[in-house]
Amino acid sequence: MSDARIAIIGAGLMGHGLAQVFARAGHRVKVYDAMAASLDTLHARIEANLVQLEEPVECLALVSGHADLGDAVSDADFVFEAAPEKLEIKRAIFADLIRLAPASCVLASNTSVMPIGSIAEGLVTRERILGTHWWNPPFLVPLVEVVGTPDTSPEAIAAVMALLKAAGKTPVIVKKDVPGFVGNRLQHALWREAIALVAEGICDAETVDTVVKASFGRRLAVLGPLENADLVGTDLTLDIHRTVIPHLDHTPGPSPFLAELVASGRLGMKSGEGFRTWTPEEAQALRARVFSHLRKLNASERDA
Repeated sequence: MSDARIAIIGAGLMGHGLAQVFARAGHRVKVYDAMAASLDTLHARIEANLVQLEEPVECLALVSGHADLGDAVSDADFVFEAAPEKLEIKRAIFADLIRLAPASCVLASNTSVMPIGSIAEGLVTRERILGTHWWNPPFLVPLVEVVGTPDTSPEAIAAVMALLKAAGKTPVIVKKDVPGFVGNRLQHALWREAIALVAEGICDAETVDTVVKASFGRRLAVLGPLENADLVGTDLTLDIHRTVIPHLDHTPGPSPFLAELVASGRLGMKSGEGFRTWTPEEAQALRARVFSHLRKLNASERDA
């Protein structure tokens, strides 16, 4: 998996991070974007990440920006699509990729929740289409969920798994192509209950976040939920579930409380208020804390 030819579709938040990962692993990376402004800042954004991480910037020479999709994918071994989360956009992109990329090229979508089968439906050569769900920022979060469909070939999955492992990632195979895959189903189950606690007046948003960060959240990096269940015992877990689960939120669909926030323009940090209020300085400080925390985790794992 040395010197593979990688194409990234989209130079935005995720796309430039994927390019950084593969360039750091020694691969040639072509990044396509229809927006000239995104391509114009591509190298600067990757360089800023590398400088902040105190990593060498020479790998930037392996990254090139392209305004023509055919130029970007004509010789690719792997394509990773990182376009907006709109099904019609992704399907149109994959139709073009099938036409423009080599027949041997593996085609992967970075969708975070869409079933891969819905993107590949009706397209030819579906055996080479799969999902690779990266987490933001992709150069700091190790996990990548690799998702096949009933049509995806085992060879395509194996090739992507090998590529990701060689690039220092932690890939896992999701055996069924379901909305949200594994990580986002778990994450948003937690978010649903967190929103319900606030909506029902049980506590405020700051309390929810404090409880998570100051209790079980501290263990999650080293103790997964099913490891924890085995640690305390499945019998105790069953007893707890008999008491708690009937009282958890069962709202079918998004929370009305969340819908009210959006309808009122309370969109989170981008508007200055969501579940909590945010000044620009507070928002930036939180982003910096997250970056620093993830960087320290990666450093400690390398040193272990």
